[in-house]
Amino acid sequence: MYRYDDFDRAFVNERVAHYREQTERFLAGKLSDDEFLQLRLRNGLYVQRLAPMLRVAIPYGTLNSTQLRMLAHIARHYDRGYGHLSTRQNVQFNWPELAEVPDILEDLASVEMHAIQTSGNCIRNVTTDEFAAAAADETVDPRPYCELIRQWSTSHPEFDWLPRKFKIAVTGASEDRAATAVHDIGLRVYRNDGEITFDIFVGGGLGRTPVIGALIRKGLPISHLLTYLEAIMRVYNRYGRRDNKYKARIKILVRAMTADGFRDKVDAEWAFLQDGPSTLTGGEIERMEAHFEAPPFATLDAFDLAEQRLQHPQFGRWVLHNVAPHQQAGYAIVTLSTKITGVPPGDVSDEQMDLVADWTDEFSFAELRISHEQNFVLPHVPQSKLFELWQMASANGLGVANKGLLTDMICCPGGDYCSLANAKSIPVAEALQNRFDDYDFLHDLGELDINISGCMNACGHHHVGHIGILGVDKKGAEFYQISLGGHSGHSGIPAALGRIVGPSFARVEVNDVIAKILDVYVEHRADDEGFLNCFNRVGMDPFKERVYATAD
Repeated sequence: MYRYDDFDRAFVNERVAHYREQTERFLAGKLSDDEFLQLRLRNGLYVQRLAPMLRVAIPYGTLNSTQLRMLAHIARHYDRGYGHLSTRQNVQFNWPELAEVPDILEDLASVEMHAIQTSGNCIRNVTTDEFAAAAADETVDPRPYCELIRQWSTSHPEFDWLPRKFKIAVTGASEDRAATAVHDIGLRVYRNDGEITFDIFVGGGLGRTPVIGALIRKGLPISHLLTYLEAIMRVYNRYGRRDNKYKARIKILVRAMTADGFRDKVDAEWAFLQDGPSTLTGGEIERMEAHFEAPPFATLDAFDLAEQRLQHPQFGRWVLHNVAPHQQAGYAIVTLSTKITGVPPGDVSDEQMDLVADWTDEFSFAELRISHEQNFVLPHVPQSKLFELWQMASANGLGVANKGLLTDMICCPGGDYCSLANAKSIPVAEALQNRFDDYDFLHDLGELDINISGCMNACGHHHVGHIGILGVDKKGAEFYQISLGGHSGHSGIPAALGRIVGPSFARVEVNDVIAKILDVYVEHRADDEGFLNCFNRVGMDPFKERVYATAD
């Protein structure tokens, strides 16, 4: 993984010192709320419903065990003993004291971490496949190019005050685990005659106006990666709306110009940039790729897990759902689910973080990931160690065998924390977990994504859930709108936005509505047919008729 050089360390430390000074000025009454607003946002600090919230950047979801231990320390000493894994592969702390945030940032800097540009109208944390450099279906490790984009975009003077926040995702595998289709820019990297090449998608996004991104450039050579991105950003910065924040995202601009019209503007801008100073040289590309060398894998044969799985059925279930094939013989990718019933999805305690750091050292070359599904991932685990790891994880609330199943739901913090939310998300998730927490039932249903958002900002990605749940406000009361058929684009199925079933439901009705939807699926599915394929085949009508049917 990337290691800071002297410039990086000096840059981050100077940012911490500057923010400390400005915080002291604000607390002394020398800065107004409006003056302090952009300073705190550019350093990851929000003011939530009940307290400040600090969002820590985890670039492309990759961190090491030392960094995770620091996050555990922060949770223990500055928060209430836990952190939250976000859908942007970041970590959030919900209860820091405003005066102590500079101390937190200083602690983060000591382990090569920061909170820069995790908020504000700038290019946010670049995300990627949580299985990067491990997945059996990967053709190119996307992380070196994520790091190039991160360094290029951090405090870029031209793009530090964009019309609206901006999100970039990169994938290098056949399975798009990075959800590139619903990002402002989605990049798909692959080899073309041995050369690193990119397809560029622009204008995707969720929120109030969900859109699937449009392909505007195919086969871009890596040398032009940053120059082409710069051309996109210049067009957006010049023509994006600033008069209405609800119409300020690049997806609105692409829709207004059309994809072809937007591409023409970008190509015209790129003509002045493509051989400029942002052109990547072979030496710079090689320098960055060298930071992401493979770990020192041992030469291992595949390990036969059959006897252990037979003797311990729960372990067998965990292997089936939470263990993925690795590109290196004898190794596996492990997802440690945070979705235990009764715990808000994505919440992990300081003790759990310390334990995961220990397991990372012991089993995964001190490297781990955060997925946008709000789980931990150990990317490089010897197959012979899987049973031992499962025992430890199970004893500490991280060994649930539910990855990809109904209870592995994505859920934003909602009205319990967020001042933007119209409704609570966490109680809805907990009620669904309690209602459907039966492994045989979950296994029979198969892959099923339930995504929950507390407002139209869609932090819970409800638009791309097989079943999406959106909290809405009706005259001060919490109601929930249900959508079906959403997908972020993998398993051979193109990305699609969910379709709204109909009028919203009161919170007390949500469990029964989901149960009816599942009943319709079970009744109509063909042999081994997943929910998404079944919905696409039979359409909305059977589901709508069932959930709105009146009792005789």
